[in-house]
Amino acid sequence: MNVVRTERGWAGHFICANRCRFRRNTLLECGSIKIVVSTVGLMETPWGKGDKFYSGIFEEVGYQRYYETMAFHSDPNDIRYHDIDVTKRVDFNSPWLISEIDADDRANKMHERVVKEISSKLLKGGVK
Repeated sequence: MNVVRTERGWAGHFICANRCRFRRNTLLECGSIKIVVSTVGLMETPWGKGDKFYSGIFEEVGYQRYYETMAFHSDPNDIRYHDIDVTKRVDFNSPWLISEIDADDRANKMHERVVKEISSKLLKGGVK
């Protein structure tokens, strides 16, 4: 058995992902198990004065973090996109947050580490 990896062009989690400049979404499939690894970050503030918005001012996506990675099982009822089931989070040991702004390169590496860890667990039967 192998892990099929699909990079997708939309955010996998986070209610304000449309405001994030950084978004990664990777679907991992191994047999009947489908896991979505999602990283978001560099969230622009929506606040402005009049019709002028503050471009380039960023907010934390969570407590003391500007980037975060999470993983979830896909929703078994979503047979087209296999988007996440927010009630079925997948735990992992790799680093999952970055507390600095302008760290897209580090966020890519963080995302890749999580993808690698979960892929390895899938191959060993360690994700249910």
